[in-house]
Amino acid sequence: MPALRAAAAKGGRDLPGVPTAPLIATGPFGGLSAERVATLIARGLQRGGTPAAEKLPLAGEEGSSAEPAEPLAGHHLDARVRAARAVILGRWRLQERTLAGSAFFDIATRARQAGVPAYAVAGRNRLDSFDARILDLQLVIEAGNERALVAAGRTLAAVI
Repeated sequence: MPALRAAAAKGGRDLPGVPTAPLIATGPFGGLSAERVATLIARGLQRGGTPAAEKLPLAGEEGSSAEPAEPLAGHHLDARVRAARAVILGRWRLQERTLAGSAFFDIATRARQAGVPAYAVAGRNRLDSFDARILDLQLVIEAGNERALVAAGRTLAAVI
C-alpha cells in the first residue's frame, strides 16, 4: 500500500495502466521544422523528469491553417491521444482565425473528448482566455526560440 500511495502522490506515474508519456504534436515553428520543435520540447520534458514523449510532427506552413485534419487519419490519433498522459501542442502562432479546420484544433478537440489534458507551446499566443477555454488548454506557454522551447518542456514536466 505505501508504494501505491507514493505513486499516487507523484501523479500516478508508477501505477499500472496509467499513461506516463505525453504526446507532442507540433508544426513548423519560427523557422524550425516540426520534428525539431517536438525534439526540443521533449528534451525539456525529460530534463524535468518526464518519460520519453511520443512525437507527432505535422506538415503545413508556419503560422497558417494549412495543416488540414485529413492527414491525421493515418496516424491512429484517437488511440495515441487516449494512451497519452497529456497532449502538448506546438504551433508558431495561436490565433482564433487560423485554428478552425486545422490539425491543431482537431487534436485539441480529440484530447478534450478523451479526457486527456492539453497544453500548448506557441511562439506567439494571440488567443484570449475564452478561445483557450474552448480548446480546453490547461496552459499556454510562449517560446520563441530553441532555448525557450526546452524551457517550456521543463515547465510542462512540472505540471503534467
